[in-house]
Amino acid sequence: MSDPQLRSAIEAILIAAETPLATVTIAGAVQAPIASVQQEIEGLIEELNSHDNGNGRGYEIREVGGGWRVYVNQRHDWGLQKLLSSEGPAKLSQAALETLAIIAYKQPISRGQISQIRGVSVDSAIKTLQSRGLIEHRDTDPDTGAILFETTNYAMELLAINSLSELPKISPMLPDAESMND
Repeated sequence: MSDPQLRSAIEAILIAAETPLATVTIAGAVQAPIASVQQEIEGLIEELNSHDNGNGRGYEIREVGGGWRVYVNQRHDWGLQKLLSSEGPAKLSQAALETLAIIAYKQPISRGQISQIRGVSVDSAIKTLQSRGLIEHRDTDPDTGAILFETTNYAMELLAINSLSELPKISPMLPDAESMND
């Protein structure tokens, strides 16, 4: 059975959250059982989707980056895109996008390995991606001492995916990180 007060509290938390929240985190915040919170989230999603004879609301709740977050309903992306384009959004350069893609598909990966794949220095792209919170230093290669990079949860959130396995399949032509060490 639905608890309207619990559902409203969950909705308020999700609207205010700046990052995806795990069900267990939400349950702790509202002091309710995880199963009840999960049921209310599913009910809230159904409620939002059925609003206005199935046309939905201006926002929706999606599970991304290991948690739940409120997003603009995809039917209304056009309005948000107009707003953001008038503000002159900061875009990533082609080099930064290519570098981010390599890291996403090959992580953990070193700067040298990325440079080898791209065929150019990636220092500037790495700095840009780190400053925007899209990649982070994960570890150090025990053999070479090289810093290994990986994408952040924030990058996955921006890509609207839960895990790297949701990335589109790419050509098997890219070398794997181990063969580049030879």
